[in-house]
Amino acid sequence: MLQENGAELEYVLRSAQENDVKFIRLWFTDILGNLKGFAITVDDLVDAIEQGVGFDGASIEGFARFNESDMRAFPEPATFSLLPWRPRQNAVARMFCDIRTPNGEPFAGDPRIALKRNLERLAKAGFTYYVGPEIEFFYLKDANSPEPLDYSGYFDQLTGQPSSDLRRDTVLNLADMGIPVKYSHHEAAYSQHEIDLQYTDALTMADSVMTSKLVIKELAQLSGAHASFMPKPLSNMNGSGMHTHQSLFRGNQNAFHDPDDENHLSVIGKRFIAGLIRHAPEITLVTNQWVNSYKRLVPGYEAPVYISWAHVNRADLIRVPAYKPGFESSVRIEYRAPDPACNPYLAFSVMLSAGLKGIEEEYPVPPPVEGNVAMMSNEEREARGIKSLPTSLGQAIELAEESELLHDALGDHIFQSFIRNKKMEWEEYRATVTDYEISKYLPVL
Repeated sequence: MLQENGAELEYVLRSAQENDVKFIRLWFTDILGNLKGFAITVDDLVDAIEQGVGFDGASIEGFARFNESDMRAFPEPATFSLLPWRPRQNAVARMFCDIRTPNGEPFAGDPRIALKRNLERLAKAGFTYYVGPEIEFFYLKDANSPEPLDYSGYFDQLTGQPSSDLRRDTVLNLADMGIPVKYSHHEAAYSQHEIDLQYTDALTMADSVMTSKLVIKELAQLSGAHASFMPKPLSNMNGSGMHTHQSLFRGNQNAFHDPDDENHLSVIGKRFIAGLIRHAPEITLVTNQWVNSYKRLVPGYEAPVYISWAHVNRADLIRVPAYKPGFESSVRIEYRAPDPACNPYLAFSVMLSAGLKGIEEEYPVPPPVEGNVAMMSNEEREARGIKSLPTSLGQAIELAEESELLHDALGDHIFQSFIRNKKMEWEEYRATVTDYEISKYLPVL
């Protein structure tokens, strides 16, 4: 392994020396997308890359049972990056890891390895999967209540306020880490912000999403504020999504582009859409994994509810942005269901698997919706064959449990662990008496 990573390792060691790096955080995620890790010193880096670093996986959600808890984290040299907000003397860097068993086999419970497995399958078909997420989130005064840090609205340009400065500093720190931001702006809800990451391959992007979420939270905390990726923290405001732009490339050619199509969308692109539409109900548990996720997926707050697609229209689950003449690479589809609290490794895996299934089995794509699907009557939607996304975590679990596609995309270990964890969350929620029930029913019943 050391020989395989020779050039990258040399670059990492040189970068560490030039930047006075003393500590390296080794990062990975549990099945729910929580960032985990531990630190080593730079003196142990070579051994870590060659031999891995052992740790107890029994306490990591979805990893291993007590009697098979030993795991080894293998840092990937290409993911080495300084943490720019940390001190420059005795500096700190991070590296993402693949998790392996003691005998060196890829660990089936590692979400990053699950995404790699799906990307390898795609590569055999001659494609590369590119994604570009729009990460929405809230800046709040603290973590104890959803009190906004600002009361601005969509695209507002007030400067000098804490949230505007936090967003600016986040973009600068991400750039220092080699994560380019395409856009950043205030979103529609009070204190809601959006950072759009520049399109890249799915594995790099999943690492970048995890890094971005940590940077957003860290910088807010350092300023005495709180950043939240909770899908719906405010009842009467829009929730936070993570709209994900996607395309497949063959080498340098965009496989979703067709110059002879009226909308420049190829048959491959249309079948990818068809796959997402057919399998959307069963993959929603992964793209929207929390009880609170389904408070966002309701009518009236710009989040998708119905399973449809359209050109340009922003009310549908899938949107095909307008083609830019002369820019073949711009042809893509935007899947609007995911929220930023998902595990990006698993979310990218299931969206890719659904789209690829549509290509492999040549699913026919339904006609794009003309008009606003949210304004149609139930009878009109039914006549057009337009179905709905799951309306609760419980319904999403039922659909996911029966999904062969989901099982294949996640692998048996993650699939079983994920379903088990979500059932526990749903049962706990069902048994909890909420503030809504107390305020509405206690005085009158």
